[in-house]
Amino acid sequence: MADHRNGSSQPPNGKATAAGSAYAIDLVKFSARLKALYSHWNKHKSELWSSADVLAIATPPPSDDLRYLKSSALNIWLLGYEFPDTIMVFMQKQIHFLCSQKKASLLDVVKAPAKEAVGVEVVMHVKAKNNDGSALMEAIFRAIRAQLKVDGDDSPVVGYIAREAPEGNLLEKWAEKLKNVNFLLGDVTSGLSDLLAVKSKEELVNVKKAAFLTTNVMNNIVVPKLENVIDEEKKVTHSALMDETEKAILEPSKAGARLKAENVDICYPPIFQSGGQFDLRPSAASNDELLYYDSASVIICAVGARYNSYCCNVARTYLIDANPLQSKAYGVLLKAHEATISELKPGNKVSAAYQAALSVVEKDAPELVPNLTKSAGTGIGLEFRESGLNLNAKNDRVVKAGMVFNVSLGFQNLQNQTNNTKNQTFSLLLADTVIVDSDKADVATSKSSKALKDVAYSFNEDDQEEEKPKGKDDANGTEAFMSKTTLRSDNHEASKEELRRQHQAELARLKNEETARRLAGAGTGAGDHRAAARTSTELVAYKNVNDLPPPKDLMIQIDQKNEAVLFPIYGSMVPFHVSTIRTVSSQQDTNRTCCIRIIFNVPGTPFSPHDASSLKVQGSIYLKEVSFRSKDGRHISEVVQMIKTLRRQVMARESERAERATLVTQERLQLAGNRNKPIRLSDLWIRPPFGGRGRKMPGTLEAHVNGFRFSTTRQDERVDIMFGNIKHAFFQPAENEMITLLHFHLHNHIMVGNKKTKDVQFYVEVMDVVQTLGGGKRSAYDPDEIEEEQRERDRKNKINMGFQSFVNRVNDLWGQPQFNGLDLEFDQPLRELGFHGVPYKSSAFIVPTSTCLVELIETPFLVVTLGEIEIVNLERVGLGQKNFDMTVVFKDFKKDVLRIDSIPSTALDGIKEWLDTTDIKYYESRLNLNWRQILKTITDDPQSFIDDGGWEFLNLEATDSESERSEESDQGYEPSDLEPESDSEDEASDSESLVESEEEEDDDTDDSEEEKGKTWEELEREATNADREKGAEYDSEEDRKRRKTKAFGKSRAGPINTVSKRSKLR
Repeated sequence: MADHRNGSSQPPNGKATAAGSAYAIDLVKFSARLKALYSHWNKHKSELWSSADVLAIATPPPSDDLRYLKSSALNIWLLGYEFPDTIMVFMQKQIHFLCSQKKASLLDVVKAPAKEAVGVEVVMHVKAKNNDGSALMEAIFRAIRAQLKVDGDDSPVVGYIAREAPEGNLLEKWAEKLKNVNFLLGDVTSGLSDLLAVKSKEELVNVKKAAFLTTNVMNNIVVPKLENVIDEEKKVTHSALMDETEKAILEPSKAGARLKAENVDICYPPIFQSGGQFDLRPSAASNDELLYYDSASVIICAVGARYNSYCCNVARTYLIDANPLQSKAYGVLLKAHEATISELKPGNKVSAAYQAALSVVEKDAPELVPNLTKSAGTGIGLEFRESGLNLNAKNDRVVKAGMVFNVSLGFQNLQNQTNNTKNQTFSLLLADTVIVDSDKADVATSKSSKALKDVAYSFNEDDQEEEKPKGKDDANGTEAFMSKTTLRSDNHEASKEELRRQHQAELARLKNEETARRLAGAGTGAGDHRAAARTSTELVAYKNVNDLPPPKDLMIQIDQKNEAVLFPIYGSMVPFHVSTIRTVSSQQDTNRTCCIRIIFNVPGTPFSPHDASSLKVQGSIYLKEVSFRSKDGRHISEVVQMIKTLRRQVMARESERAERATLVTQERLQLAGNRNKPIRLSDLWIRPPFGGRGRKMPGTLEAHVNGFRFSTTRQDERVDIMFGNIKHAFFQPAENEMITLLHFHLHNHIMVGNKKTKDVQFYVEVMDVVQTLGGGKRSAYDPDEIEEEQRERDRKNKINMGFQSFVNRVNDLWGQPQFNGLDLEFDQPLRELGFHGVPYKSSAFIVPTSTCLVELIETPFLVVTLGEIEIVNLERVGLGQKNFDMTVVFKDFKKDVLRIDSIPSTALDGIKEWLDTTDIKYYESRLNLNWRQILKTITDDPQSFIDDGGWEFLNLEATDSESERSEESDQGYEPSDLEPESDSEDEASDSESLVESEEEEDDDTDDSEEEKGKTWEELEREATNADREKGAEYDSEEDRKRRKTKAFGKSRAGPINTVSKRSKLR
C-alpha cells in the first residue's frame, strides 16, 4: 500500500504519453471542475492555499513504479488524463502550460472552455525536444510579475506541492529557477486535498465499481484459493498468491466482474501475510515465505483495485483453528471497526471515528490498547492515501457528504502462549472502503464478509479424539501392531473408520443425555394428539320458511343460490343443505323405472362422528336415507349430476375456508419504492401451480422491502412470501436436471391459489422436455445436431447465471442489519454427496445441503432440517444386500419418522461419512423396525427408555459383541434358515414388537425348504426378474457364471449341517 513501490509494469491508467485520437478531454467536465478549482482557491486562499497568488503544479515524467502524486491526481481530476513532464501555472487571468508539442496539441481544445468558465486565457509554451525550457520558464515568470504588478502586489506568493521532489531535467530546472526568482513559496497540499476530498456522483460511481471488482476478487479468487490450499495442504508462497490475485484484478472477467480491462488497475500489489511475520503499515509487501496455516495461525489478505484511477481497498484476517485469545481479539476489533464506520457522518469530526474505536477497545479489552494501530485509516480516491484526512485522534477536519475513507484498523504484535515461532506473534487487520452519504456511512466493500463465522476456519475437529483410551486391545492383553508391509491407504482407511466410530460413540453419549433432558422436561403425560377432531360450522340453507322457493311440482329441486336440495316428503318440499348429503346415486329397475338414493351424514355413525353442532340438540332425530322413483330416467340423471356438482363446489369452498382459518397471520408486504427498485427475476413458473382450468402463465418474482412477491398477468394469481416466514431458501442450478429452481421452505403454511403449502418453488426449464424424434438416425457429427446442443448449453448457462445474479443480490439484501435475526441465505445442494432413494412413491436423487437434506425436483418435495433430526437408523444393512433403507427419527416423537427406501449399497459409506461430519448419530440394523410402536413405547414410559440406555438398543455392534462373548465357540454368521430352534419365546415376542414382519419361524423354514427344491432354471429366471424390477445394472459375465455355479450347486445339495467360519472384517 505504499506511495512508491514496484508494481505492474503497465503504467497506471490515465497517462497521456502521446497525443492522438485515443485521448479526448471531456470539456464539460473540465469547465465544471475548473470553476470548482478557482472557487475553492478564492474562498479558502488564506487558510488552505497558503495565500498563494499563483498555483504552480509540476508533474514528473512517467515511471514504472506504482505511485500516487497530488500533481497527477489534479491532472486526472481536471483533464481526465495524467500529463507527465508538464508544468501548469494557474493565475487569476491566465493559465500557462509548459509541455511538449504533442501534449500542447491535445490541450488546445481547453482554451475556449477556460475562457467561458472563469474568464482566463490559456497560454501554451511548447518545449522543443533538445531544449531545457529555460527561456519558456522566464516567459512564465514575466507573465506572473506583469499580472501581480497590475494587482499592486510586489511580493507574490507562488503555491507549489512541497512534498513532491522534482524529477527529470525539466522539473529540476523549474525548481531551481523558482527558488532563485524573487517569489515567496507556499505549500498548497492542504488546498488540493480539500478540493479533491468531496467526490461528485460520477466519481462515487467509479469508487463503487472499483469496490465491486475488489470484493469479487476477494470472494471469487482469494477466499476459494486459500480454502483450497488449506484443505488440500498445498505449499504456496505469499508472492505466488499475490501474482495470481493481481492477474485477476487486471482481468476482471476471471473474478466474475463485467468491467473493461483497460479501465482497471491495481492500487498496490496484493498483500498476503502469515507465519508470525506481520506488518500493518501501508508499505507492507508479500514475501516469498510459504503460506502458514497450522492450528492457531492467522492469515492477513489485503486487496486494492482502481477503476478509472479511483481506488478502493479491502483487507480481511482469516483465523485457522483460532484459540480463545485470537477469537476475543478479533471480536473486539470487529466491534471497534464498526464503531469507527458509524461515526463517519456529515458534521462529525474526523477524530471522533478513531475515538469511537479506542473507546470500544478500552471498554472490552483494555489490555489490547497498546497494540491498537495509531490510525483508523485515511481518505481515499485518486490517491490511495489522501493527506489531510487521516483518521487519528488529532485530526479536527469535519466529515462531509461525498467523502470516501479507507477505514483500516488492526492489532499489531499480539502474543500467543506457545513456543512455536510461526504463531507465537500474530496481528489482526480489517479494512473497508466507506462512502459518506448525506445521513450515514455506506460500506462499499460490504459484500466481502468480515463476520467471525465467515473468517474463522476449523480444520482440526478430529484431533480432539486423539487422547482417547488405547482401545479394547489393551483389555485383551495384546498391543496393536502395524506390519511394515501394511499399505498406507489401508492404514488411512482403518484410522478413518476408527475415528468415525469414536466420534459416533461420543455422539451417542451426548444424544442420550439430550434426549433424557428433553423427555424429562416434557413429562410423561404427553399423549398422541395427532387426530384432533375438526368441528364443522353450522350451515343454514334458509333462515325462515318464507325464503323457500315456490314449489313447481312435487319433484326434487336444486337451489343453486342457497346451496340446498328440496325433496318432496309427504306432500311438502323439505330443504336440506347440500353439505348434509354424503352420497347420491341412481339405478334403473327392470320395469324401466329409475331410483335415486340419497344417503345423509348422520352424527354418531363411523364416518360421521359427533361435532359441536350435533351436540347442541342431543334429542334430535336424523334422516339417514331417502329414495325416490321416477319414470323419467333423464331427469333423474340430471338431478344426480347437479347434486354432485353443487356438493363438490361447496365442499371445495369449505375446505379452502378451513385451510385458511388455520393459517398464521402474515405481516403485510412493503413494496419497494421508485428510488430502490425491487430485485426482479422474470419468466418463472411456480409449484404448486395456481388453480383454474385456464392456460398456465409464467410470472415474475420480485424482492421487496420485507418479502417476495410472485405475480402473473392475471390479477388473481399472486403470492407473497415474507422474509420472516422463510425457514430455508435453496438455489439449485440445472446440471443433470431439466430445470433451474429457487425453493422456499416456510415456517408457516401459506395459500398458493387454493392450495395450502409450506414449500413454494419457482423454476425455469432450461431445455425442451419433449423433443421431436426424427425418422432416421442422425450422425454424431451432424452440424445441425452440434449447433442445437450448443444452443441448449448456452441457454442453460444463461439461465443459471441469471438465477445466480438474483441470488447474489438477494443475499446482499439479507446481509443488511435489519435482517440479521432471520439468518437467511440461499443454500445450494452438494451434488457430490447426493444419493438415489425412494422418499415417497418414486425414486429420486436426494441431496444434502449445509443445513438440510432435500429433493427439489420430484413432487412432493422433501426438505428435512438437520437440526430437527434425533437419530438416523440405516436398515436392511448386511452382506449381499444391493440396497438398504434409511429411517430419520425426529426430535418431536409425535411426528412420524421419515423413511427413504431402496438406497444403493454403494452409497452407504458416503452417507455414513456425511452423517458423521454433520454430528448426527446413526445406527445400523438388519431389519426394518416398527417405529410407530417404538416411539409410542418411549413416550408412554420415557424413564424406562432412559434407564435402559436410551438409543443404545439400536447399537448393532454392541449386540453382536455381547452375543459373541456368550457363545462357547465362534460359529460366524449363520443364515436365518439355519438358526437353532431353541430361541426363547421372549426373544421372538420382542422381535415381533420391533420388526414390522409378522412371519413366523416355521414360515421361514417352509420357504427355505421350497427354495432348496427349485431348479437352476427357476432360480436364474427369478434372479433376472428381480434385477429387472429393481433396475439393477447388468452384471459382468464372470459374475453371472459365478452366480450360476453357486445356484446350481445349491439346487443339488442336501441340507447343510455345518457352516464354515467367516473371516473377521476389519
